[in-house]
Amino acid sequence: MTKPQPIFTAAATGNTPPTPAITSTDQRRKRCGTPTTSLSLDGDILCIIFAFLNMFDLVRCSLVCKFWNAILESRSLREFYEKKLLKDSSSSSESTKKSLSVVLREVAMEQHRLALQCGAFHVDQWKGHSTAHLFWLNIEKTNGSKGQKHIAKDLKHFLADHVIRVWSLDRYKCEEEYSVPDTLPLVDFDFDESKIVGLIGSRLCIWRRNGKRSVFPSLEGKFITGSCMRYFDPEAMVGFDDGAVRVFDMYSRRCSQIIRMHSAPITCLCLSEDQLIVSGSASGNITISDPSSVQKVARLGSSDFRGIKTLCLKPSSQLLFAGSAVGYTYCWDMRTRRLLWEKRVSPNVVYSLQHMQNDKSTLAVGGIDGILRFVNQNDGNIVSSCIMEDKLWATYQSHSGSIRRKKGKRLPEDTYINIDVIPKNSRPSITCLAVGMKKIVTTHNARDIRLWKLKDKNICTL
Repeated sequence: MTKPQPIFTAAATGNTPPTPAITSTDQRRKRCGTPTTSLSLDGDILCIIFAFLNMFDLVRCSLVCKFWNAILESRSLREFYEKKLLKDSSSSSESTKKSLSVVLREVAMEQHRLALQCGAFHVDQWKGHSTAHLFWLNIEKTNGSKGQKHIAKDLKHFLADHVIRVWSLDRYKCEEEYSVPDTLPLVDFDFDESKIVGLIGSRLCIWRRNGKRSVFPSLEGKFITGSCMRYFDPEAMVGFDDGAVRVFDMYSRRCSQIIRMHSAPITCLCLSEDQLIVSGSASGNITISDPSSVQKVARLGSSDFRGIKTLCLKPSSQLLFAGSAVGYTYCWDMRTRRLLWEKRVSPNVVYSLQHMQNDKSTLAVGGIDGILRFVNQNDGNIVSSCIMEDKLWATYQSHSGSIRRKKGKRLPEDTYINIDVIPKNSRPSITCLAVGMKKIVTTHNARDIRLWKLKDKNICTL
């Protein structure tokens, strides 16, 4: 358990930890028998323990189970922390008007921001496969306790030997594996908690999480091979080199719509919360279309005529981020369709950019130069640049082989100019990345997967 912070201890403040309103502990004792785990502690004891924790640790405790969450939401404990907030000169009066869950969420995101921008970190690295390159990954996000416990901690990547694998980031173990039909290249894929939908050549393939697989009938000869796809049940949107997006109904297995979006090949796709299709093209333009009316809603132009390589759209912020073939990043407001900023963060291609859901401060950017950069979402300025040092720190054995742990290094501000002085073996190209709470996962052309674990810059004293 995290070391108690003085501002939250009864001795430091003179306050007595509150008594929770929850009294359903007798039944828990009968069910659990002799108390041997933390889940068998009654509400009074837990309430006293929670009073000694800092805010960020309380966020983690609230996710353990419904019983712990109910204690943290109890009136007595909430009033106890409101008194703490009032005594803290750095806290505003508005903070005390918010619910404890909102305050905890804000504290967690602030700690996440500080960790990304200036916290110490180390990197765990392992081989995704012995003979293949890694192309895509994502950290799954699902609703429900079961999904959060298992699926939300996994990443997916595709291997050139026709395999999709699901890795556990906790145990560095391959949890699931799905084979791709032989002789057909997997171009792109998307997923939800029950299925994986992949674009293989000019066909769509569905893998059920229970192991069953089905392939759409061949569409070759009707149009060229797809270049990217996104899936939102029950439809899959596929972008093609002819500049059109084709919408496929996953149940009828038919192409239900053809939406002409660009005159150049489509390079990337994303979907908005209100089901608008956003696509980037090789010409550097971004088009927003409404599939319900098959009409273009807006066209967003960029200064990069070599093409848009990646898009990131999160409904929590209503901001659209894009990375280009010559190292530019862009930000548009989806509500006004106005360009907010454009910055060149790298001298080379930006392959991937992401931010954590509900995070409105920091954007993680990776590309061909192999440097992991953190960018301010509000103005596009680089706040930190990171690489992994060559010196081996430790080696561990996991279910999937050797895990090599190395220290991370933050680079000086002038790294953009002097990038060639950094050895290339310290910065292999980042082909894709995903963002979790105080962690980044990256894949590389060297067949490696890296998990960047960032620590707190300091301890929050709210």
